[in-house]
Amino acid sequence: MEYENQITILSDYLEEFPETDEPVWILGRQHHLNTDKSKLLLDISARLWFTYRRKFSPIGGTGPSSDAGWGCMLRCGQMMLAQALICRHLGRDWQWEKHKKQPEEYHRILRCFLDRKDCCYSIHQMAQMGVGEGKSIGEWFGPNTVAQVLKKLALFDEWNSLAVYVSMDNTVVIEDIKKMCWSPPQSSGAAHSSAHLHRSTLGRNKNTAGFCTGWKPLLLIIPLRLGINHINPVYIDAFKECFKMPQSLGALGGKPNNAYYFIGFLGNELIYLDPHTTQSFVDSEENGTVDDQSFHCQQAPHRMKIMNLDPSVALVGGFFCKEECDFDNWCSLVQKEILKQQSLRMFELVQKHPPHWPPFIPPTKPEVTTTGAELIESTDKLFELEEEFEILSV
Repeated sequence: MEYENQITILSDYLEEFPETDEPVWILGRQHHLNTDKSKLLLDISARLWFTYRRKFSPIGGTGPSSDAGWGCMLRCGQMMLAQALICRHLGRDWQWEKHKKQPEEYHRILRCFLDRKDCCYSIHQMAQMGVGEGKSIGEWFGPNTVAQVLKKLALFDEWNSLAVYVSMDNTVVIEDIKKMCWSPPQSSGAAHSSAHLHRSTLGRNKNTAGFCTGWKPLLLIIPLRLGINHINPVYIDAFKECFKMPQSLGALGGKPNNAYYFIGFLGNELIYLDPHTTQSFVDSEENGTVDDQSFHCQQAPHRMKIMNLDPSVALVGGFFCKEECDFDNWCSLVQKEILKQQSLRMFELVQKHPPHWPPFIPPTKPEVTTTGAELIESTDKLFELEEEFEILSV
């Protein structure tokens, strides 16, 4: 009955969309209101929706047991990362339906984000990793801080083995990304560094399944420049192009202390998921499955005019490239659609590492500073430690 109500609510909301032949774009997929509203509805409801929660175990043992009022950007970061993991394991066209049995990978993805200290992307881990970024537990994060936190936490996530690249100075460096994605685990040896580019240009080694061998799936996070005191209209078309790319993971942004996860657009309005709903903590069942009804948006998606974004809150775009060929395709699309603007570009894409920058060293899992604890060899052991010893000093 709840799902029927959800369909009714969303259908009623979709009726409110203007009569238009303009397409709706959701994370690289195009929908036409005139012909496939139901597909649009299913596509939006399939996104994992993370909101404020209450009644979870206190962060750090004595900290907050709810993130209401401060955790919205962390929840948006979780949503963007979850979309990357869905694309990695289930594919972009995977759909969610209530009461339909989902694959184990789906429940395993959800378990990464449950509000427990032993879940790798939990509110507990994100809040505590933020301490190293200068944020107190319970303090609001901006999207750049969330990006840095996800980059560090991903080093401990052996299952997904993501390479997370956060661009600096509005510049994406192709050479650095290829170096990072071809690096073997826990190694950045000079010999391999020169070999990976050679190998990647030699016909892009592929196995029989068609995947590029040795390439670590890439989560690419780019702080976007859209204006200073107000959104500059010259950026709008390029920003919308980001949502059209098949690699799109949407964007994090909003207003001060008000974060949203933008997943698409219609005309000059953004479509977003809103984390500002407080729900009770949900844990996994004994068999490892998760009661997932509260992790999918059962209310109308929100819309906001692009010009109403607040540029004082950085806007961070995300992209996922499972294979090297996906990244090469993304670079081509950026050259064609984003960089055609000769001035006032949202970001730059360059082939070579700028010579005036410090050398690029692919990040590796740091040794964890503990008190008398043994060197951590695996993620499983990591999360068995007492709360105050968890990946704080990196």
